[in-house]
Amino acid sequence: MKKFKCSVCGYIYEGDAAPATCPVCGAPASEFIEEKTAKKSWLHDKNNNIYIIAYSTVMVVIVAAVLAFASLGLQSKQNANIVVEKKSAILMSIGQGTEADKAPNKTAYIDEEYAKYITDSYVVNASGDKVENADAFSLLIDLKAQYDKPEAERELPVFVSKSDDGVVRYILPVWGAGLWGPIWGYVALESDWDTIYGVVFDHKSETPGLGAEIATPAFEDQFKGKEIFKEGEMVSIAVLKGAGASAGNNNAVDAVSGGTITSRGVQTMLKTCFSGYAAYIEKQRAEMNASQVAVAAEEPLAAENINVNEESNE
Repeated sequence: MKKFKCSVCGYIYEGDAAPATCPVCGAPASEFIEEKTAKKSWLHDKNNNIYIIAYSTVMVVIVAAVLAFASLGLQSKQNANIVVEKKSAILMSIGQGTEADKAPNKTAYIDEEYAKYITDSYVVNASGDKVENADAFSLLIDLKAQYDKPEAERELPVFVSKSDDGVVRYILPVWGAGLWGPIWGYVALESDWDTIYGVVFDHKSETPGLGAEIATPAFEDQFKGKEIFKEGEMVSIAVLKGAGASAGNNNAVDAVSGGTITSRGVQTMLKTCFSGYAAYIEKQRAEMNASQVAVAAEEPLAAENINVNEESNE
């Protein structure tokens, strides 16, 4: 539909052609001028589909850029928090770092405790040998990547602690799957590479009050004093369903009530992870036993020498 304006009175007429005469002032058709409507550019027409798509695209790009910039800016802080969290868990497995939440500076407190009690760390392979120039803590950041490999290709971290009274213990990180997501933890072994001194477990998304109970003292404290060997064979730790099911069993603990699948996940995790360390642990136990035999063999000789010296003096 076209629009025609009367140049005499300004009347606007809509139609395919100008009227013969203006109905207002009677001016002839020759006094009507067709009004041309300028076509809007899509840049100025907010109802245009092209405008809507372009606007949405630009906004998405801007928001993505802002989020990426914010993420990069926070990444160093996030990484630092992950390191502190893992150091704290390692310390907790040996009963240290317990005052972190009360410390004025949690990060500084954890760093000091870690430097004090964790005296060494190294990486071992499936053959039971130490891996030269490997960083144990770097592996710890993405431990899952190691357990995604075939067992023969895994390289696993070991952390060494020394208590205030000089007792050496070994901390083995573990990783597995619960009901709803990953579970992980740290197992501290005594110097006999058999007796558990302490454990710490955690999870990503287990059910509160059920599977999530693996990360509570009530569950973790059961592991203290348990053994991963039975009659010289590595058997790991079984997690048995039912209250009191593990009574008298030095290689088992009770499962979490109502968290059967998560408890099974802990059992599988421990068995799988101890298996990855088995060759190294066996070597350490063999060296320890050989040393004990050598000491035992020297004791009678030492006693005989003492007797000979006493007889000489007489």
